[in-house]
Amino acid sequence: MTYSNETRTPDAALRALDRLVGTWTVSGGATGTVTYRWLEGGFFLAQDVRLWQFGEPVTGLEIIGRERPLGAEPGREIRSRYYDNQGNTFDYVYELDGDTLTIWAGEPGSPAYFKGEFDGDTMAGAWVYPGGDGCDSILTRV
Repeated sequence: MTYSNETRTPDAALRALDRLVGTWTVSGGATGTVTYRWLEGGFFLAQDVRLWQFGEPVTGLEIIGRERPLGAEPGREIRSRYYDNQGNTFDYVYELDGDTLTIWAGEPGSPAYFKGEFDGDTMAGAWVYPGGDGCDSILTRV
């Protein structure tokens, strides 16, 4: 395996997530704020989470981007890993198609996912969980 110092740039699908950058208030099944920001280089988006859910504070950090182990090409999906103050880790796959953002829990096609629609500085959607459970979620840019 050889290491290359060639200049790489983030791809268009990853850069399309730029519309998430900023701070959003969250209402619905959880309330609070989330803030998205690019890490230096633009290959990874970080989400800082400060929510209240089920009467408890939930804080966490999510890193979103394409997996690329040393020497490998970037992965096909835009994946993330989320870490929270309760010791949980969650893996997701992000898909943005026009104004529709789908966040799959685990793998694409999972029975657990978020689907939301952007409308200016608002994204309205819902988390869907197996068994018909879920919750609405509305994000409004601050």
